[in-house]
Parts: sequence; structure tokens; C-alpha cells
Amino acid sequence: MRRSWFLPLVAGLGFVFLYAPIVSLVVFSFNASQLVTVWGGFSTRWYGELARDAQILGAAWISLQVAVASATVAVVLGTLAALVLMRFGRFRSRALLTGMVTAPLVMPEVITGLSLLLLFVWLESLIGWPAGRGMTTVIIAHVTFCMAFVAVVVQSRLAGTDTSLEEAAMDLGARPVRVFFDITLPVIAPALVAGWLLAFTLSLDDLVIASFVTGPGASTLPMVVFSKVRLGVSPVVNALATIVIALVAIGIAAAYIWMRRRMREGRE
Repeated sequence: MRRSWFLPLVAGLGFVFLYAPIVSLVVFSFNASQLVTVWGGFSTRWYGELARDAQILGAAWISLQVAVASATVAVVLGTLAALVLMRFGRFRSRALLTGMVTAPLVMPEVITGLSLLLLFVWLESLIGWPAGRGMTTVIIAHVTFCMAFVAVVVQSRLAGTDTSLEEAAMDLGARPVRVFFDITLPVIAPALVAGWLLAFTLSLDDLVIASFVTGPGASTLPMVVFSKVRLGVSPVVNALATIVIALVAIGIAAAYIWMRRRMREGRE
């Protein structure tokens, strides 16, 4: 049977639609011209300009700290929520907990950001914490919606996991904590890595929620880039985006290699 040309054509057009803008952005980050749409020759001057831009570098450092902290806390809380929902069977308030965990997935970011802002203002007037808006409030806000994605990823992994090993370990006298660290945790490790990377990316990319809960001196990288783009796209932004793309690609490749190695070791 002759292979149809329609599916490869549609797939090719889809890849072009998705990745052609990214490729053009990377190409024009090496453009000598100040006009981002006019090629003026090959140059790395904008990477030098980026290295001297204190505002962007400071915002990038803040975003990195926020993303790492948010992803780490989100993995811990999301994993605990997934374990409760998947391993504790039916209990009172299960539906309420499920709704609370999954609500950030469907809640508009504007509503989430506004509600968190009102919460922080109310807490500050009531107990004096948090004192103003800054990195702490941004981290709390990002954990709030990132843990929902982590919980979904870990739940999917737990749903396909055989519980016979855990039950056998407990029959032999192992405590639940020992069973979790020796059996459950290694089994769901790929999901934890995937959840951490997803939460890290979502936190690093967030603009709307951070705009509500941040304050002076704590502007994240997306906020700084958005403010610069409103005044006109600069080739410095292209250079910054290229570096981010390279770092993300390296991280995804490293995580993929690590997960494949763990899966191969598990089969052996």
C-alpha cells in the first residue's frame, strides 16, 4: 500500500508553523543591524550589549531564583497532594481537595493574580506579613498554580504504578515512610523530574500573575522584556531569547537522557 503524502505534508507544515518563528529569532539575534527585520550582516554585538544590560541581567537572576524555589516547593506539595488522592482511597472532603488542586489549571491567570494580590494585602493589614510585594509573594503565587500541574503529572505516574511492591514491603514490616523512600520515590522519579521542569518553565514564563503580586525591585524577566517590547523590539531581546532557548534545549535533552537511562536500568 502506497504511503499517503497528506499526513507527512500536514506534519511538515505544522513543524514549520511552530519552529520557523523560533529559527528566525535565533538568526536575527546575530544581525548587525538595529532593525530586527532587516539583515545587516553577521555580528555578535547584541550579545555584548546584553552582557552589559544590568536591568535584564538582574531580572533574569530574580526569575531564576523564583523559578527554582517555586518548582522545588511545587514538586513537594504537588507530590503530597497526588499521593493523598491516589493512595488514601475515599475520604471526607476528597472532592473538595480534588477541586482545590485542579482549580488553578482552569482558573484564568488574571483572576488568580488578582485574588492573590487581595490575599497578600489583607494578610499584611492583619498580621503585617508579607511586608509589601516582592520575591516572596511571587514565589508563593507561582507555587499556587505550579503545584496543580505537578500533581497531575505525578497522579498519572501513580495511576500506572503496580502497588504490589509497596504492599509486599509493608507486609514484611516496612514502615510507610521507608516504603515511600525506598520503593515509591524511585518509581515516580521520572514524573518528579518532569513535574519540576514543567513548574520551572511555567514560573519562568509567567507574566500576568507576577505583574499582580510583585513590587519595586522584584521585576521578573518576562515583565522587563514586555516593557521593552512595548517600546519596540530590540535585537538585545532576540539575543536574550536565543540564550533562553539554548538553555531550555540543553535542560530538556539532559532530562530526557537521564529518564531514558533510569528506564533502561529499571528494565534490567
